[in-house]
Amino acid sequence: MNLVLLGAPGAGKGTQAARMVDRYNVPHISTGDIFRAAVKEGTPLGLEAKRYMDAGELVPDEVVIGIVVERLGAGDAAEGFMLDGFPRTVVQADALDAALAESGRALDAVVLIDVPRESLLERLTARRQCRECGHIYNVIVDAPTVEGVCDTCGGEVYQRDDDNVETVSSRLDVYEAQTQPLIDYYDAEGILKRVDGTKSMGEVFEGVVAALDE
Repeated sequence: MNLVLLGAPGAGKGTQAARMVDRYNVPHISTGDIFRAAVKEGTPLGLEAKRYMDAGELVPDEVVIGIVVERLGAGDAAEGFMLDGFPRTVVQADALDAALAESGRALDAVVLIDVPRESLLERLTARRQCRECGHIYNVIVDAPTVEGVCDTCGGEVYQRDDDNVETVSSRLDVYEAQTQPLIDYYDAEGILKRVDGTKSMGEVFEGVVAALDE
């Protein structure tokens, strides 16, 4: 099964990705991971990407697409894959469709873990972290016993700067601006599967399975 996974920060995409890998026996291909691997291994495309990154420039679409296509050609992806973090634009989505068609493949589905913005803001701003041991808390469902004090080591539990309302709102604005055109693109292709991400982790996964197995 050839999949693309979409979901905003805080939607629980990582949890569902791990379950989907086990269920469908496909590799979870994260754009960030394959970029780092290509650069580390010194592949021609990896070196080209590094040249742009070292100069502080955006890596051109053709290089990004080349690295992704190269990864999809690996043996573990022969029977299927799950892309996470790619495509990010309609141009990249078009290029992915074309590259897959050249190898006689196509996307089977695009899974969108759908969570309302208000819920995402609540989830992302509820995170707290211990300054000493790094333990992560959620003040809604997993708060420390004593407010501001880590249960594990007694250190100070605080809210990171990138978890405040302003920063989280900005991240969600960027996600929505980037992703809505992709949602429309795949919806028009008839392969978009929307899954309600507001339920429990188990119920969300049941929704994913139901959507993919229908």
